[in-house]
Amino acid sequence: MRRQIVAVAVAVLLSFTGRSAWGDVQYTVTDIGTLGGSSSEGKDINASGQVVGYARTSSGDNHAFLYSGGSMQDLGTLGGTRSYACGINNSGQIVGYADTSGNAAYHAFLYSGGAMQDLGTFGGTNSYAMDINESGQVVGEAFLADGNHHAFLYTGGAMQDLGTLGGWCSQAIGINNSGQITGWAFIAGYTGDHAFLYSGGLMQDLGTLGGTSSYAKRINDSGQVVGWASTTGNAAQHAFLYSGGAMQDLGTFGGSLSRAVGINNSGQVVGFAETSGGAYHAFLYSDSGPIEDLNNLIPASGWKLEFASAINDVGQIVGCGVNPSGQAHAFLLTPIPEPSTLVLLGIGAVSLFACAWRQRK
Repeated sequence: MRRQIVAVAVAVLLSFTGRSAWGDVQYTVTDIGTLGGSSSEGKDINASGQVVGYARTSSGDNHAFLYSGGSMQDLGTLGGTRSYACGINNSGQIVGYADTSGNAAYHAFLYSGGAMQDLGTFGGTNSYAMDINESGQVVGEAFLADGNHHAFLYTGGAMQDLGTLGGWCSQAIGINNSGQITGWAFIAGYTGDHAFLYSGGLMQDLGTLGGTSSYAKRINDSGQVVGWASTTGNAAQHAFLYSGGAMQDLGTFGGSLSRAVGINNSGQVVGFAETSGGAYHAFLYSDSGPIEDLNNLIPASGWKLEFASAINDVGQIVGCGVNPSGQAHAFLLTPIPEPSTLVLLGIGAVSLFACAWRQRK
């Protein structure tokens, strides 16, 4: 009898996690809004549900924002008119890039403690910070004096050049909590750009899906990498999941293009894919696939979810879509019921069946 009770309780929990007979998990949609202008885009989300990205101001310029507790904060610039936030960690540290005074250049920034710090360059004009881990290590790309740009790791107050795959340019885009880094780099002879995994001081070429190029975007704490790569004959670019030493093609929605952009520590992947009609739809990939259209996992609301950028470990997703008013706005998707509710429901279900068992006994 006790085993039967446990089995029933597990079935109840599964029914609330979206893997029941009635289908996959559903989401609520929150319009993150703008900074007074017409558009916004969400780029990353941390475990607390804080979102970063960029939004139009009333003057028409894009500014980096932090969305937290239902309100959007303008993070300012480095003296110029524009800024873009790309990554946030669980401590609320934010990275991105911003115009310097006179809009002379874009420089990578680290926003922490209410201040925006210029991370500099490798002697060239521009730099861009793309991601940050829980230790405060920052990755991105910075220009050299000769005009080429190299992937960097910013740690301990200094910017370290990560090199390339034999070519002259590279960009670091994602970093996990073990300090593993992913991105892309030119290979020797410039026969293509290839996704890389940088670990232990070495840059590993992750290959392609049969074509000449690939680009990695994010990496989780298990070392799984997502991005996109060209297929055989460079006929298309498809989203990939690199895991266990192999690159898996995640497919499309009938079109020729898809891109995987974010991954959480459960291996859930988000991005966007082209339909047979040429439209872009945000997707979620879980378990063995295939990719799911996020537009099918929200209530009928008038939203068109076009691009998904990041997913946190409780399943919240951020990106950009067209809202019911026809504006391109950042969105936040939250699973129904929310993860905290799932825990309460699970405890209640187990308690209910345990009580029934005791009474029967």
